[in-house]
Amino acid sequence: MAVGPVEYLVVAFPGSRFTGAIAPALAEAVASKAVRIIDLTFVYRAEDGAIDIVELDDLDPDDLVSFQPVEGEVSGMLNSDDIRTLGQSVPPGSSAALIVWEDLWALPLTEAVRASGGQLVAHERIPAEVAEAALSAAGSAR
Repeated sequence: MAVGPVEYLVVAFPGSRFTGAIAPALAEAVASKAVRIIDLTFVYRAEDGAIDIVELDDLDPDDLVSFQPVEGEVSGMLNSDDIRTLGQSVPPGSSAALIVWEDLWALPLTEAVRASGGQLVAHERIPAEVAEAALSAAGSAR
């Protein structure tokens, strides 16, 4: 089975102020078949730095409402060591969502590259802030 690029994202919510506002955007990405959710985990980092892992199944059903539209196989690709390591990037006193997804939109390109004998030699994400600044600078230079 061919697999498209797999990526992860850690989104911190300072002060643990999670409103669920990202859930509709995530659900739309899944519904449009742009991505497939492979893993979704939540962490809380206490003020003393201790990290608590909160699995999707462990959430209060009332807190889970905003994630019900998200369909996809949630399989535990991240192990507890991975989660704790990623949790260190979360500011103390904050919660975070750790999301792993497959880029389904890239699957035809991935298959074409493999079929032609090509090999991926580099893949890097340019942070949105950097891309926006570069595009803004290019636009003002014209």
